[in-house]
Formats: sequence, structure tokens, C-alpha cells
Amino acid sequence: MKVVVFSTKPFDKSYIAQANNGTHELTFLDMRLSAETAPLADGFDVVCAFVNDDLNRETIAQLAKAGVRMIALRSAGFNHVDLAAAAKAGLVVARVPAYSPHAVAEHTIALILTLNRKMHRAYNRVREGNFALDGLLGFDLHGKTIGIVGTGKIGELVAQILDGFGCALLAYDPVENPNCTALGLRYVDLDTLFRQSDVITLQCPLMPQTHHLIDAEAIGKMKQGVMLINTSRGAVVDTSALIAGLKTGQIGSVGLDVYEEEADLFFKDLSQTFIPDDVFARLLTFPNVLITGHQAFFTHEAVTAIAETTIANISAFERDGAPIHPVPTAAGD
Repeated sequence: MKVVVFSTKPFDKSYIAQANNGTHELTFLDMRLSAETAPLADGFDVVCAFVNDDLNRETIAQLAKAGVRMIALRSAGFNHVDLAAAAKAGLVVARVPAYSPHAVAEHTIALILTLNRKMHRAYNRVREGNFALDGLLGFDLHGKTIGIVGTGKIGELVAQILDGFGCALLAYDPVENPNCTALGLRYVDLDTLFRQSDVITLQCPLMPQTHHLIDAEAIGKMKQGVMLINTSRGAVVDTSALIAGLKTGQIGSVGLDVYEEEADLFFKDLSQTFIPDDVFARLLTFPNVLITGHQAFFTHEAVTAIAETTIANISAFERDGAPIHPVPTAAGD
């Protein structure tokens, strides 16, 4: 099949080409997929899209007009796709439901430890010959209460790792995970989790119910000085409310791998220009905020799995008319 890959980075080319092994005809484009760039898919059977590509109603219409029959997402999340429009246009949507939950879980723990023990600040100090300890005081993670919002595969692994640190574990999820309760983790309502947790980590998908789940009201219920970690989806957190919480000290520290307006920032080198997003630039001024550019997934194992599953979805669609991991394209499915 003829496949056009949007939002291509160097690692995409090497991993996807290796997984493809000459099976399909691949064309790699570095620009994001949007309504403006969708006509570039003219004559292709499949569009391969990444997490920050914009697959809104207009983009879907352009892809259908171009003759595209399948959208192969190389991500687990699909909140950036207008599924109703895809169903109406007759486009099949596939995703990578799981690649390496260990990658995201381990990055979550890395953010917690780095923020707590000020590793990023200590590294820069020592390189400048400053060995003073002022401002680097942390706390024992052992014995602290950690609130995990979302206990799917990633949340479960986060719980397992933190259990090894000797933490008390709370969680909120509409569906309880027996592997988590076996650890001694206790499921509670969100208000209880907010009030009792020293560290709150978000591992939930983005959906209408979780959009701005962390807003001013939620932050007001949290412990003074709470640490907040988000490696799920950016729009789970209301950034303006987050900044307000940082300014008052209600939030003691923040670790983010995602940001609600990241599409125009992440996966780009902006070091020779300026950051156009004033809200994001404000976040960077806080010494107790640590941001990584949506790299939690970025391990050899995860990128390999993403590439292999993406190609397997495309091959199954060509062979059977349906991918291995379809996304339901009708509202309510």
C-alpha cells in the first residue's frame, strides 16, 4: 500500500522503515498533518499520523477527497481525531493501544525523583563549581502518600514502582485494577485523593470527563505544597489554574511531560528563536517546574513496538480490510 507518514522525525524513518522491511511504499513528510497539509496525501491509501497531528473534521474531509482509506495512528491516544467525521467519510482509524507502559511509568518516577531531590538544579550548579546545598532540600519518598489518577497499564506500573519505595498508595479510577489492590493500594474518590496525597500523578486518558480535571477547584482541595506530575495528556490540566497554584504555593512543584497547547512547541527545535506561547513561557520561569517535551514514551523498546504495530495494522487492513487495533469510529461505540 502507499503510505504517507506525517510529522516525521529521524527516528521515525529508521524504525518504521525497519519494521516495514519493504512491504509497503512509504513516503515520509516532516510537516504536521492538518487541513492545510492534508492535500499532500493525494494518491495515498494510508495516512500515518502522530499524536500532535490535527485530524479534525476539515482534515478528514480533505483526506477522503484525496482518496485515503485508512488513518494509522502511531499513538495510543486518539483524542486528536474527529471519529464521527472519519466514520461518515468511511475512513478506518487504527492505533497502537500499548507499546511500552514501562517507558511512561519509569519517566513518571524520574520526574518525581528529579523534582524532589532537585537533580536538574544540582547538575547545573556542580558544572559551574557551585557545591552549596542551599535550595536543594528534598524529602524521603518512603512513607509519603501518592495519589495515582488512572490505574490502567501505566498506572499499575507506577504503583508497583512506588510500592517498592514504601509509599502509601491511593488511586482514583472508575474501574478498579485488582493488581493494584493486591499491592495494598486503596481506591478513593477524587476529593479524598486530592486532600491526602503528597504527590499526585496523572495517568488517565483525555476525554470529556477528564478535560481540565485539574482546575482551580481541584487544586484548592490539594495539600499545601503538593507535587503534581502529568505524563498523560496536556489538557487534563488547566494550565492557567496551575500557574495560579504555583504562585500561591498551593502547588509545591510540577513535573510535566505534556502540555495542553504543545502542538506548536513540542518535537521542534526552537532554540534559535523564541517561544511564542506566553503561558508556557511563564511556566518555565518557575524553578520548581520541570518540563520534558513529550518524551516519556521515547525508549528503544517503545519506538520499536509503535513502528511494528503500525505496520501490522496497515498490513492487516490491506489483507483483511480491517486493522488489528481499530478505533471505533462511530460516536458511542
